[in-house]
Amino acid sequence: MFQFCHREEDGRRQSIACPSGKGIFAMAKSKKKWSQDVTEHSNAMDLKEGVFKSDDPKKIARSIKHSAEESDRRKSSPFRAAMSMLTFYINRAGEQLSKKRRYTLEKAKNELRKDFGRQPRH
Repeated sequence: MFQFCHREEDGRRQSIACPSGKGIFAMAKSKKKWSQDVTEHSNAMDLKEGVFKSDDPKKIARSIKHSAEESDRRKSSPFRAAMSMLTFYINRAGEQLSKKRRYTLEKAKNELRKDFGRQPRH
């Protein structure tokens, strides 16, 4: 008896028969998480290496803003692309982020809003 597994090819999800009988779970162990794949192979923006490691929220915001404005591969406005990239990083790190690190990155989001002429959140 076959169960169905899923695989992605060219950005499309395909169902294939899994003879192992373990279905989706057999494939899940060998595949990377989608978020890791996005982090490693994103074609949206070229970020300066180590940008998220800085302790200066203004420096982080400036660097991400510059990357978003210079990218000709993004699909949305520079502000949205920059904010999405920062939010994605925060969410991907999840509980692994220390409170101090999360605070710095949240401040970077406010700096990003200011840099783009938007109202910072409190």
